[in-house]
Amino acid sequence: MFLHVSLLFLVGLRVVNIPFGRLIECCTYDVNLSFFKVKENSMINKESSSYGTLEMITAMILMGTVGYFVVEADQDAHNIVFFRCLFGGVFLALYGIVIGIFKNTELTTKKVFLIVLSGIFLILNWIMLFESFKSASISTSTVVYHTQPFFFVLIGTFILRETISLDKVLWMVLAFIGVFLVANISIKDASLTSIYVVGLLLAILAAIFWAISAMIVKQIKGVKPHLIILIQLIIGALILFPFINTEDISSVTNVQWSYLAILGGVHTCLVYVLMYSSYSKLSTPVIAVLTFIYPTIAILVDFVFYNMYFSILQFVGVFLIMFSSYAVNQNIKFMFTKSYMKEST
Repeated sequence: MFLHVSLLFLVGLRVVNIPFGRLIECCTYDVNLSFFKVKENSMINKESSSYGTLEMITAMILMGTVGYFVVEADQDAHNIVFFRCLFGGVFLALYGIVIGIFKNTELTTKKVFLIVLSGIFLILNWIMLFESFKSASISTSTVVYHTQPFFFVLIGTFILRETISLDKVLWMVLAFIGVFLVANISIKDASLTSIYVVGLLLAILAAIFWAISAMIVKQIKGVKPHLIILIQLIIGALILFPFINTEDISSVTNVQWSYLAILGGVHTCLVYVLMYSSYSKLSTPVIAVLTFIYPTIAILVDFVFYNMYFSILQFVGVFLIMFSSYAVNQNIKFMFTKSYMKEST
């Protein structure tokens, strides 16, 4: 099994033509772009940009298939997350030895504490998201989960006292209208006891935990992102080990083991390697646009394998969430604020 995943990992690197030596700069997408020297459009070499685009597209396509492997593994969410941490940690540690992430780590007691704390929230985020796949659906949960940038902004506003513009507030309101449309539930039928509603709430909770983790990681300076993720994975495996459902594990088939190994080796290690490499080759707007491939693939996977499809209104909701997310990332003015400000002056 490890041989199969190792080969898949190496083939993945070969497909995008990435030498090991170049993959040394950096959570899913899960790590804030401020860690990377994201280049301006005029500074990006065309060949380098092409490699970066291919790397990012590959990473987002793989991320979009996470839900399928989670569902098909047919395990409790904490079991799946444990093995994702275990297998992902093993492969990332081996990769880290090759590229030298353990040299000059610049780790301090405070930084280690922050990494451990962020790791706890990252693991909780994965558990909530994986549970939501089973309660709602892969596509709905993934789209709702993409409200994470808005919670990141809100946490920065209310906890770190960062200022927030009227434009961002309005984009967030529009995004949560999109969430309501994607959820596709009427007020009459809404109930906190509904499995579907619980799944949606879990996806939102996962987004909040991701935002908390990302906000904590944002405070860590000078530590290689690969090392941060590796420590988070180790912490996740250690915390979840006592809670493993051994009865479920005893009945795991070889196919299910392969799904768990792929979640760790491919969807964690390989995906992060590809993303970290692409960030230094692409401009921020390009990265922001390419991340939308992730939910798009998740919607297609849900349709192809589980016959789940969105209504027109739900697709409108998807558009509102994705465009609002892009607008917040790129500081785009809300459509009505400019004219309103002119009239009020």
